[in-house]
Amino acid sequence: MEDERLFERLAAAGAAAPARAPARLKARIYSALVNRMAETGALRTLAASKADGGRLCVFEEAVALLPAGAGSKNPCRICHARVLGERLERAPIFWPGCPYAEFHHGSD
Repeated sequence: MEDERLFERLAAAGAAAPARAPARLKARIYSALVNRMAETGALRTLAASKADGGRLCVFEEAVALLPAGAGSKNPCRICHARVLGERLERAPIFWPGCPYAEFHHGSD
């Protein structure tokens, strides 16, 4: 009987706090997915993403201002936020629209 109560308490405690993936893992998965999409076909342009309501980070906004064809379609590949996001937990990246910042500081 005591074992049953113990297991009920353990189950109740486990149900209260759902497991969350670490932000570093989310960042690495995101980077891998974007890289895979880039390998299998062209990524959407930043202008098309923005026109469809997607948020762009400050660096993507700057690249989007470049003449057509001059900027990368994946500026995250060279951004320091990706490096920090993949290697640190609670990385110090805060700008709006950055997926890596959202993994570390956004609501899950």
